Amino acid sequence: MTYAVALEGGGAKGAYQVGVWQALEEAGVKYNAVSGTSVGALNGALMTMRDLPAAIRCWSEISLSKVIDVEGFDEDDLKKLITGEVQAEDLTELLPQAFGLLKNRGLDVAPLRAWVHEIADTKKIKGSDVQFYLSTVSLTDMKGLEVHVNELPEDQICDMLLASAYHPGFRLEKLGGKFYTDGGFVDSLPLHALVENGYKDIIAVRLPAIGWERRFKIPDDVSITTIQTWHELGRAMDFDAESCKRRMAIGYLDCKRVLYGLHGRKYYLERTLSEREALEWILDHEGGKSETLRDCLEKDLPRTARHLDTEDGDYYELMTLLLEQKAEEKGLPDLKIYLDRDLIALAED
Repeated sequence: MTYAVALEGGGAKGAYQVGVWQALEEAGVKYNAVSGTSVGALNGALMTMRDLPAAIRCWSEISLSKVIDVEGFDEDDLKKLITGEVQAEDLTELLPQAFGLLKNRGLDVAPLRAWVHEIADTKKIKGSDVQFYLSTVSLTDMKGLEVHVNELPEDQICDMLLASAYHPGFRLEKLGGKFYTDGGFVDSLPLHALVENGYKDIIAVRLPAIGWERRFKIPDDVSITTIQTWHELGRAMDFDAESCKRRMAIGYLDCKRVLYGLHGRKYYLERTLSEREALEWILDHEGGKSETLRDCLEKDLPRTARHLDTEDGDYYELMTLLLEQKAEEKGLPDLKIYLDRDLIALAED
């Protein structure tokens, strides 16, 4: 089976998508189309070029200064201004920088423009066997666009990649003679372009970020496999290399969870226990809180399941989530694959 891949927008959280891609490559999953919005479009260009090593290298070496011109700013203060995470005690220090941004009419993205030109091999994109679509918004024409990138002239490709990722906080500049803004304002997860062009088997890589999804009816013969995370991926403008490496690791394991049926949310478990064995473990650890076994099974465990948002799951899933709590309290590493029996032994040691 060959898939199409949809990549959601989300700024620095986009490192997650590269981890997903790495897991797909290792599993031999084939793809022949990619659609992307914002950072998803930048990663989509690399997927179209089939250059995973370049993608890993780019995100492993990323910094805020490769996205915007930070000269004259404190990077931590700038992140607070961009994300709106400003506390009252920050105001005295941040006001001069805020006035500087207003005076300059936004953030200078010359570094991002240079980075896009560095990573995007327009000849490879044009000649690729992977069809590539991106979403953006033309402010000049006041409409959302779905762009088939392979069909663009080479000298327009980098402009359109930048157009898809053009954050509203960036200094407004023309790209190819027009003004654009981030594609997340019309379609943060660009499934429509893939469905419209006849792709039936789609992998959607979700990012927890603000955006608007285009609403349309998914045909009955279209199958969508979603890869997403329970982990915290941080802020959209947190372009820190170490943070991005962790996001790649999370994406890699979340994809493996889907590919190989791993269990858990923030931990990754290979299942060896039956549901009955899982129930026995739960009773050993939770049963003492009830006066009778019946009260435990009919009242306490359903209450616990509601609290953990797993009312529709079986006893194995409930055991997994309770075990994750113990593992987290114990400080056990989460970004690795465990046999369930092994994690139980470590959590109870």
